[in-house]
Amino acid sequence: MTTTSTETDSRTGSSTERGVAKQGSSALSTSQGKTSIADSVVAKIAGMAAREVDGVYKMGAGTARAIGTLRERFPGSSGPSVTSGVTVEVGETQAAIDLDVVVEYGVAIGDLSQGIRRNVIGAVERMTGLQVTEVNIAVDDVHLPDEQDDTPTEEPRPRVR
Repeated sequence: MTTTSTETDSRTGSSTERGVAKQGSSALSTSQGKTSIADSVVAKIAGMAAREVDGVYKMGAGTARAIGTLRERFPGSSGPSVTSGVTVEVGETQAAIDLDVVVEYGVAIGDLSQGIRRNVIGAVERMTGLQVTEVNIAVDDVHLPDEQDDTPTEEPRPRVR
């Protein structure tokens, strides 16, 4: 059973839930107006930043990867989703990020996790101005060198001539 706790930071007066601020002040909220950033924006930034790290083979849990592979096979599809394997919670000044990754065989998972966190936190904070409170990483699989890729190796034949 998951419980949610709410804490108040004595320095800022911000109320937090699961590490995501619900109130506060930042460059996103000024006397001239307020900027809100959608969860999908943070998810795309985090997904791109995680994929940039050497040793990340793919993103997403098994089911999400299978659905993505099926979607890629349809003509006109845009390919794998940048947000596959990324879940975010965005407050007014903070964000929490969960990632599901498949790693390359031979990569030290602890070192890879640190690299992913560093890259994701840097990209999200730099681009959005949000403070990233946590980046949770779930390693769902290891890609072995002799495993075939999930993507088709040849162009699908047209069904209609």
